[in-house]
Amino acid sequence: MEGKEEDVKLGANKFSERQPIGTSAQTDDKDYKEPPPAPFFEPGELKSWSFYRAGIAEFFATFLFLYITILTVMGYSQTKNKCATVGIQGIAWSFGGMIFALVYCTAGISGGHINPAVTFGLFLARKLSLTRAVFYIIMQCLGAICGAGVVKGFQPKPYEMLGGGANVVAPGYTKGSGLGAEIIGTFVLVYTVFSATDAKRNARDSHVPVSKFLDVLLSSHY
Repeated sequence: MEGKEEDVKLGANKFSERQPIGTSAQTDDKDYKEPPPAPFFEPGELKSWSFYRAGIAEFFATFLFLYITILTVMGYSQTKNKCATVGIQGIAWSFGGMIFALVYCTAGISGGHINPAVTFGLFLARKLSLTRAVFYIIMQCLGAICGAGVVKGFQPKPYEMLGGGANVVAPGYTKGSGLGAEIIGTFVLVYTVFSATDAKRNARDSHVPVSKFLDVLLSSHY
């Protein structure tokens, strides 16, 4: 009994009754490092080749994404027998598969944004400067325009007849419903990017393309 009492006393002395809780219990010994916030404006980037290389990567990624997905949608729409085409699931796999491949290829160069909404969200979170954000968005828009332009150049009549494969509000739904669906879908996409690139998450480089693939696949399907 005496030995047990001594153990209890030692334990009481070693671990005080008042233990820090909540934020006061947190220490600086973290197994991850939060990157410092990007400067609002960084003109020095304009002299760096990596800056322009990243913009070129965003251009070609958006170009290929629009080129493949528009052709897929047009191929599905212009066929009378829908069962003989890839179907809605095929379109979803086309969007998700392209995002997976392109993000995997460009994540180490530009971050694999391929969407102005993602770039704008990361800019608001101070993950990149205004200089880089504006440059990315310009290159993404140019890539999208060129991708759609190449499709129109190859198939001008189907492109005009099918409206370039653009989405329209389905019968029975209002434009407000379509706008709400686009807002929710874009929110989920940007949220997925932030979650996959969280500094506290291990193996972030492998999570980004997979998470964006699943997000775009499900969004395109529904």
